[in-house]
Amino acid sequence: MTTTSESFDVAIIGAGTAGLAALREVRRATENLVLIDAGPFGTTCARVGCMPSKALIEVTKALHQRDFLATAGITGTAALKVDRPAVLRRVRQLRDAYVGGVLKVTDELGERVVVGRARFVAPDTLAVGDRRLQARHIIIATGSRPVVPQPWRKLGDRILTSDDLFEQETLPDRIAVVGLGAIGVEMAQALARLGIAVTGFDAAERVAGLSDPAVNERAVGIFAEEFPLHLGQPAELSRAADGAIQVSAGSTDVEVDAVIAALGRRPNLDGLGLQDIGIPLDDRGRPPFDPGTLRIPGFAISIAGDVNGMRPLLHEAADEGYIAGYNALLDAPECFARRVPLGIVFSDPNIATVGRRCEELEQDQVVVGEVDLKGQGRLRMAGADRGLIRLYADARRGTLLGVELCCPHGEHLAHLLALAIQQGLTVRELLRMPFYHPVVEEGLRGALREAAGQLTDDRTPDLARCGRLGAEALD
Repeated sequence: MTTTSESFDVAIIGAGTAGLAALREVRRATENLVLIDAGPFGTTCARVGCMPSKALIEVTKALHQRDFLATAGITGTAALKVDRPAVLRRVRQLRDAYVGGVLKVTDELGERVVVGRARFVAPDTLAVGDRRLQARHIIIATGSRPVVPQPWRKLGDRILTSDDLFEQETLPDRIAVVGLGAIGVEMAQALARLGIAVTGFDAAERVAGLSDPAVNERAVGIFAEEFPLHLGQPAELSRAADGAIQVSAGSTDVEVDAVIAALGRRPNLDGLGLQDIGIPLDDRGRPPFDPGTLRIPGFAISIAGDVNGMRPLLHEAADEGYIAGYNALLDAPECFARRVPLGIVFSDPNIATVGRRCEELEQDQVVVGEVDLKGQGRLRMAGADRGLIRLYADARRGTLLGVELCCPHGEHLAHLLALAIQQGLTVRELLRMPFYHPVVEEGLRGALREAAGQLTDDRTPDLARCGRLGAEALD
């Protein structure tokens, strides 16, 4: 076999969100580059993550509206039926369109795309089959894959993950979702709304990335109205006598036809050969790197996106791809300040964490503002007045530090609050902003006022000092 050697300015391993963002920046400086990926192409978000899951969620959310319509005087909603194969076909059609848009980027690169698995044979050289690709700088953006415990693999195609859920032609009548993080919660609720008997399990007591006990309690109570949750005990799987799967957690035993494993994701670093070139790996299999520059110390190698495990979200992966690509050909890489952390779960109601989470704060150094959305005017009109917002502000300066919420339209509130936190606004400065009536954002005003009322060293006048009048539009 003949080995061929080629030289590039930059080699990018991985054609996902981080890799493509890095590619865009690298191309500002050079076209002497190579993009390596074993396939399938199309980014995790477009193929198996954000986009197909939201396509399914929107369908099930629309179907769930029949309960509200029946109470609002619209008759005939009981006749609505679910065609699961048709629902999944539509999800795939939308998914394929999103993937097609991404593929245009890689298709136009032509021979600068190498299909195959890369392995380091030297700090500046990758082996892909019989090719040797040498580069001044190498960017690792290989993404991650779902975690499936080895014993579960023996259960074959009855174990599903987000990677293969949307490839199913139809879905069975009984499904367990093990792992109630963002993906698990979204899928459990959506599938329950399709008429599937869903049971949720998680070894932790909290769901969807929440750390505030009060918001978590509210979220769990809301989800429990749609599907049973079993929290605080690890789930064990075994084959039942009739071929089904038995899921056991503590004193709970449930038989199901399939299990969705939503236990998190593992970085795609195995097989890269990092240890062979002298890069140590931690107990999670990840190399050390500078979080500001994304460089691996002592090497002309960067690591960006889900593979580094720092902030495994699409918008963060895009930012990290930008950082890695921008720094790729710089002798002295620049350190970038990151945006305010923002995480959104597209359940109904939405769950969101913005800025610093409750568990990250010293509780004696913050004031907390809370609003219960029961009875909130705009939400009550839609039959959706449920949820809780809790925000945390610096007790001395009043600066908004973080928010955790379970709230209808929370995805929009979360963005508003992320902007406020990144701009360093105080709760009183936010209260001086206009609040239209009737809008969901009026609910946020109640939490801001509660926090502002606990601050004693800021005498700047604001409208929050007016007494309550008993009218929602004014209070």
